[in-house]
Amino acid sequence: MAQERTGVATLKGNPITLIGPELKKGDQAPNFTLNKSLVETVSLSDYAGKIKLVSVVPSIDTGVCDAQTRRFNEEAGKLGDNVVVLTVSVDLPMAQARWCGAAGIDKVTLLSDYKDNSFGEAYGVLIQELRLDMRSIFVIDGNDTIQYVEVLSEMTEHPNYEQAIEAVKALV
Repeated sequence: MAQERTGVATLKGNPITLIGPELKKGDQAPNFTLNKSLVETVSLSDYAGKIKLVSVVPSIDTGVCDAQTRRFNEEAGKLGDNVVVLTVSVDLPMAQARWCGAAGIDKVTLLSDYKDNSFGEAYGVLIQELRLDMRSIFVIDGNDTIQYVEVLSEMTEHPNYEQAIEAVKALV
């Protein structure tokens, strides 16, 4: 049975339960399986040797999630070829692709955790009550060690973009 964490996060001030461990800087990044399309999956090993900025959003079709993804798309081009920026949500891959096309997102890879919530549970950000992933940022180095973590305590707030970008730049 997965670990349940209460008292660490809210949605508009109302408590929500996060499923999975609380990851910290220095932890080995857990593996995951995410969908690139309905049939194509990727895992952590697909990005071996790369610095990974993983931006987790509850749903791409909300204002803060939209802004967060656009901001990291803007930054991604400045970070170099050894950095991948991944946005993870539980939206269906078709919805992610439609949104990317409409928004002109071309430097961030959107990946879906819809099938079994493996990412959300492994990274401790699966919201039990909603089956969505909590807004969070993980920066993982080329050796798959977590170098930066921000799990927001309130789902509707923006992450600290500057700190996340600085954590990536420190590894480049």
